[in-house]
Amino acid sequence: MAPKFKDGDVVIAFSGKWVSWAHTVVAYTAFLGALFVGLYLHYHKIVQNEYYGYPQEWFPSVSSTIGDRYPERSVFQLFIAITSGPRFVLVFLWYVLTARPGSTLPKFVAATGLFRTITCGGWTYITSTDDHDWHDIFMISYLVATLPWTLGCLALSPNNPKAVKYRKIMAGCFFGTLVPLIYFFIQHKVHKVAGAYTIYAFFEWALVLFDVSFDAVTALDFETFDLVVKDVKGASRGGKPLIADSILEKEKDKPVGKAFGHGFSWDEALDVASDIYNGYVFWSMLTSLGLLVWYFPLWHMGISGYEVMVMCTISPFLLGIRPLRSLVINNIRLVHLISLSGLLAFIAKSPEYRLFSAGFGLSVSCLAWSATFYAERAQPVRLEARALAWSIGLIASSVAKFAFWTNNPIWPVMNSQNGGWNKLGLVIAVLAVLRSTRQTGSSGSATFDYSNKPASSPILAACGLGGLFFGMHSLLSDSSTMILWVWEGFPVRGPIAVNGVLIIVAMGLGLVVGTFFKHVITTRFSLALTAVGAFLVTESSHWTGFYGALVLAVNLMAISTSLISSAVLCGPGLTFGLGFLVYNIMVLAHVWVVAYAFVPGGPLMREHTDWVMAATVILLAAGVYGTPEMGRVPKTRQKSRASIPSRGLSYHVYSLVFLQLLAIATSYLRFPTNDYTPHHKDDKLLTAGIWTIHFSLDNDMWSSERRVRNAIKELELDVVGLLETDNQRIIMGNRDTTQYLAEDLGMYVDYGPGPNKHTWGCALLSKFPILNSTHHLLPSPVGELAPAIHATLDAYGELVDIVVFHSGQEEDPEDRRLQSEYLAKLMKDSPRPTVLLSYLVIKPGEGNYNTYVGEKSGMKDIDPSDWDRWCEYILYKGMRRMGYARVSRGTVSDTEIQVSFPSILEVDECFAHDLYQQVGKFLVGQPESGNERINESEVAEGTRFPALFRGEGVRGHAYHVFDEPRYFS
Repeated sequence: MAPKFKDGDVVIAFSGKWVSWAHTVVAYTAFLGALFVGLYLHYHKIVQNEYYGYPQEWFPSVSSTIGDRYPERSVFQLFIAITSGPRFVLVFLWYVLTARPGSTLPKFVAATGLFRTITCGGWTYITSTDDHDWHDIFMISYLVATLPWTLGCLALSPNNPKAVKYRKIMAGCFFGTLVPLIYFFIQHKVHKVAGAYTIYAFFEWALVLFDVSFDAVTALDFETFDLVVKDVKGASRGGKPLIADSILEKEKDKPVGKAFGHGFSWDEALDVASDIYNGYVFWSMLTSLGLLVWYFPLWHMGISGYEVMVMCTISPFLLGIRPLRSLVINNIRLVHLISLSGLLAFIAKSPEYRLFSAGFGLSVSCLAWSATFYAERAQPVRLEARALAWSIGLIASSVAKFAFWTNNPIWPVMNSQNGGWNKLGLVIAVLAVLRSTRQTGSSGSATFDYSNKPASSPILAACGLGGLFFGMHSLLSDSSTMILWVWEGFPVRGPIAVNGVLIIVAMGLGLVVGTFFKHVITTRFSLALTAVGAFLVTESSHWTGFYGALVLAVNLMAISTSLISSAVLCGPGLTFGLGFLVYNIMVLAHVWVVAYAFVPGGPLMREHTDWVMAATVILLAAGVYGTPEMGRVPKTRQKSRASIPSRGLSYHVYSLVFLQLLAIATSYLRFPTNDYTPHHKDDKLLTAGIWTIHFSLDNDMWSSERRVRNAIKELELDVVGLLETDNQRIIMGNRDTTQYLAEDLGMYVDYGPGPNKHTWGCALLSKFPILNSTHHLLPSPVGELAPAIHATLDAYGELVDIVVFHSGQEEDPEDRRLQSEYLAKLMKDSPRPTVLLSYLVIKPGEGNYNTYVGEKSGMKDIDPSDWDRWCEYILYKGMRRMGYARVSRGTVSDTEIQVSFPSILEVDECFAHDLYQQVGKFLVGQPESGNERINESEVAEGTRFPALFRGEGVRGHAYHVFDEPRYFS
């Protein structure tokens, strides 16, 4: 920029470094001024948190200091407002200093700096008390923008060794502080460790100091400016190279340099985004198929015939027919558009039509993607780009499920009522296909020499693809799947659902490694790491098992592009068709390990997840062995492939970064608050219940989480036992209903025995802190495993045990007898008041009922006169029963809700479910009473059942069997 005035015409001038100094001093004054005022006026208030106060906690956090108290808040806001002036000038001067003709990065960094400044004002002037959601949005946006701002400033730093040194120190301290900060926050929030919040506060203040100090380093760079504004040293004229320029010059012949050594192009960016969205659509359709198929055996209680639709993915076998292969490749845009019929499945009301529509769309999509890969075989760069986009599509699907509580918003089981974005997803998919298929690959014979075709086995390639498809789908399509593999209950000793962001980060890291360091991931050492990761996640729990999950996520994603690139060197009909067939066989084996009681030959695979995992690793090893990178390609070909420029890879990396930032923001927003309040705190009511939610698919094959949520909320339940909850398999969509319910209802959650424990699942939700929980697999020598959770809650200062249990099937009487004896002893041995929320499969007063109820267990029936029960029961001891009700299920599941109210010191509520919903009330701390019933008018209003469910009720849920609640004296 040319100076406005001639030399000597300056009226006033000062060094640009004073802008940096002014920004630093005023910013520190804002924070430290608020701190000193707060310590002087409100010390005990600002060190108090939801769990502890002084002296356990003795130093305030940033948020409590600059929050809602006067005058600390006013001091902070006043000086932050003053800081904005130097801040805007600082960002402007940095752009002037680093701008270069034709360079996009300085503009991006400047825009990021402006964005951070604006969002800082957002969370400063909109506190969490004013509007919690917008405060969090501005805060998260500011934190997310810190990463590109920091990295951008480092990349654009002028060649000033002193400034670069301090900038690296401050950046390293800032990001290094995040690790202990998160650790002590978890210690405080999850583990409730006294004093942890004080240590967290020190790291939080350090984060502020390092953040401001990083920008203060600009004082060393701005010495080149005199404000007028006049550039007295010419640094802004491009006379000196930037750090980024030096790095790119050194790396120009390497993969990283080829990927990032060019300007930004919107056309290329849109092409990559379209490819990735097409990959997202493929994975969305693939992950939905199992869920749609599962509906039919679930409601038929056995094989229904619709299971044959899982074979729709083997359509690539058709590519073995040469004329048909040419037809598909030459009309690839049309084929991709036809595949979008799978996204239209949500329009069909009939479950059968929805399944057929989704299956047809997926079948065509498998054909289209296989043909797309094969058509690009002559152009390695475009082939790699397609494979990368397809793999990033899986990450996008996982991020979408992470943001939507394990549901994909464009699945056919979603609609506008339960959180679906089907119409928007379809419109974007059409636009993405039209954009992505503007250029299509040719047969490639004219541009690639196949005379020295490698001796690569199509069988090995197909095995590798089958293992890859299965591993990515079963383990990585949902970020919480492997977390639940290693979950063992309370106290928390490993990752929780929101830590799924680490799986997503590991997936992205794997793709980067596989793209830029291909020679590393196709080695025996890499395969050994894959095997170690698989072993740890299968055989270990807590953090140890999760570390194995991270290794597995990195390696699976790293080999994806290499396996696809290898597969296209063989005939597509055999490699991709057989690959999907192997995938289907693995899917069936993956289901057989738990559904052994309902399928032919099931006992052979009973509880052998370890076999399935071992087979996956072997298949991957076979595929890797057949890749060119294992030395099966002549050196001349390796050289020609390595020399191909990788210009477009930068946009794939940018997309990965965007998805990682989105996942981090989602994790922040979803982090549990752990400060939940019971519905009737003043009356000391505990509302507990049981409901078999039928894997969160309602009678019409729609996802039912929100309807379940509504029923639980309106029944005012404090403790809920849920059965048939383990959806973390391909056939159930790799979902976890409890995440949405717990976060939306504000409850602690124990998922129960994980997917690798081979049960249909049971879970516990509680408004009260879960102090300890143990998972049990009850004796099941013949039939399916019977899961149970034994948890101890802190209910109003009283310790209360809750047992959630699902017994074996009617066809296995010996299993059920052994289970009744096991559970009776468990409940008898508990010295605390206990409530059993269960699925027993017995008639009242007959057989095993007398083991569950009576001297052997010490338990009593919530209502012995209720003869119309078979599945679900509520039993109790050590509490005075106050009331009991049964509520119809509506169309959410095939079983009711049962609810009961026991009271802690006064009155408690409990909720359960048996083809209906059952409710009961108990008084804890007082002797158990008889069975004399009283009228509702004799019951205190605060301890009555909700009137909402009288008469016709709401959404199909109403009091039934007795048509009204029962109360006991």
